[in-house]
Amino acid sequence: MSPHIERNVERFSGFADTYDAYRPQPPAIIVDILTRLAGVEMPDLVVDMGSGTGLSTRMWAGRARQVIGIEPNPDMRREAELRNADLPDASNVSYREGISIATGLPDGCADIVTCSQSFHWMEPGPTFVEVARILRDGGVFAAYDCDWPPTMSWEAEQAYLDHAKTYHRFQEESGDSRTAGRWPKDEHLAGIQESGLFRYVKEVAVHSVESGNAERLVGLALSFGGVAALLKRGLTEDEIGITELRNAAQRILGDEPSPWYFSYRIRLGVK
Repeated sequence: MSPHIERNVERFSGFADTYDAYRPQPPAIIVDILTRLAGVEMPDLVVDMGSGTGLSTRMWAGRARQVIGIEPNPDMRREAELRNADLPDASNVSYREGISIATGLPDGCADIVTCSQSFHWMEPGPTFVEVARILRDGGVFAAYDCDWPPTMSWEAEQAYLDHAKTYHRFQEESGDSRTAGRWPKDEHLAGIQESGLFRYVKEVAVHSVESGNAERLVGLALSFGGVAALLKRGLTEDEIGITELRNAAQRILGDEPSPWYFSYRIRLGVK
């Protein structure tokens, strides 16, 4: 495993429970769209690469004969397995250690391969090759992400963005943003097209509605690997703007849940 991949894996250690508690569940319509494009109602195999705590893997329970989450971080994988145990219909969902360029799966085995909130941590070229290798002809690859922050209150969103500026400044000063291997999300679609491995490429926009309050907005901030990395280095919540965000969120949002609108961009290719 290359040094930058090792660093990317390590940055997600130590906060899997926070990640799973506060991150959004991808909307079920993504399942409908991808199965439609793959030409199957019930895929034989869906592979979720960079599956984390399984938020994007578990949604396939009952919608595919087999679902495999590929996740290199043991903390994230352990949390996913714990969450699986609480679901009555997740016997077809399993998790394996692996990375996007070496899944260990056989050629042409998958109907659908997904990367939810994870493709920007993967080296695109070799990942496309591995995806094309494990996809059957006519299978679908989808890398999808939601916009941050979700739409809920312009004042709360601005407080979140102000915090993000603060922690990004500390990331720059610490050199973390330069050592992490990260690729721009807005280049995903062009990368899929330019790989030459997919016969049809497009972007689809969808959204979902969840609920949130002040606690969840702070939890979302704490669920980011960059924030966790700064806290691991000994910086305080005051220094990186979490305390200020917490105070603003409590004042603006309070404890009562309200609707939050998550916008997703799905960049996909049909092999």
